[in-house]
Amino acid sequence: MISSFITTYKRLLQNTKFKHHRYIYKDFNINNRLTGLIGPRGTGKTTLLLQYINEKIENKDDCIYVSIDHIYFSKNILLDFINELYEDYGVRYFFFDEIHKYPNWNQELKNAYDSYPDIKIVFSGSSSIDLIKGAYDLSRRGVLFRIGGMSFREYLLFHDILDTEAIELSDLLNNRNEIEDRLSGIKKIKGYFKEYLGNGYYPFYLEDKNTYHQKILRIIEKTVFEDISNFYKLKTENLSNFKRILSYLATIPPGELNRNSISKNIGLDNKTIQNYLQILKETGLIELISENKSGSNILKQTEKIFLDNPDIYTSIIEEIGYESQIGTIREIFFIKMIRNSGNKIYFDKTGDFEVNNTIFEIGGKNKKLKQIKDKLDNAYLVKDDILVGSRYEIPLYLFGFLY
Repeated sequence: MISSFITTYKRLLQNTKFKHHRYIYKDFNINNRLTGLIGPRGTGKTTLLLQYINEKIENKDDCIYVSIDHIYFSKNILLDFINELYEDYGVRYFFFDEIHKYPNWNQELKNAYDSYPDIKIVFSGSSSIDLIKGAYDLSRRGVLFRIGGMSFREYLLFHDILDTEAIELSDLLNNRNEIEDRLSGIKKIKGYFKEYLGNGYYPFYLEDKNTYHQKILRIIEKTVFEDISNFYKLKTENLSNFKRILSYLATIPPGELNRNSISKNIGLDNKTIQNYLQILKETGLIELISENKSGSNILKQTEKIFLDNPDIYTSIIEEIGYESQIGTIREIFFIKMIRNSGNKIYFDKTGDFEVNNTIFEIGGKNKKLKQIKDKLDNAYLVKDDILVGSRYEIPLYLFGFLY
């Protein structure tokens, strides 16, 4: 059976030859003996691991890649697998994909780490919360890398339209004229951005555009009926409520989170709704954006709720036959670009969002300064459908170059 895993591993390596890399690839490394790669389903974790092996590990026979959702691991112990490869095949680099599918993964990885001081273990998984909880015992030993969906910059890169470095948020605010001069002149840049919004967040868009949204709906299904079901030990009859919540959220404009409204429409009590929303956030299906408060007010935090990314929103809207709202898509896009680039974001009562003590109001090209006119020393309009901004206006598409 071990030889079968080795054959599969070699075959996967031979068929992984993408010339472009996801944004975290340049920082990803296995300098530590224990390394984790976590992120939602569909964000390209498997490809990144195989690219790393192909390009960074000199002797491929020293290494093994295996997906832990293989039926073999339902009846065999991971530690025994490691031991056999270590002793009989001389393997010293172990890449375990979908590690969260293995019931006692954190304990066994800890034991392997302690028992084999000359091996390196790399693991990946889809459920952020389960891996973080599991990694708690491993925090002194390992390093975690987090990956999100594709930025607009990556979308252009993977389509061989433009190869350019990411922009720091501070540079976007302080050196915008230079950045706009360089990017606004790209042929069809506005058209590409329209194509990207709702259709380019997941790398598998490159495989088949016609089935893209169907695949996203399958990701939602698997997250609910496999990840949530397994990690949170919920009864099967309760799982459909998660899809009902997601469909309801797609039909209402983002605003202050009103659990009473969700509770009334879904038919569940407030406490259950609060628990379910937290689970949806932890598994990467929604975003909860809180107000930036301090001191005693932190206990009174209100939140805005959004579907996790524009493509999940678009897929659900198409499935339920509801009219898509471009304003919602713009706000979700802004949130993901800010969050995935490592910046903290809060909702703001004057504008829409606060990032690094700067206020941003999101809108279309006809949006006026009225809402932020009293905060112009520290606020911007972020406008869609414009190529070049002004003193208080920044084109929305530029935030797609933050990572």
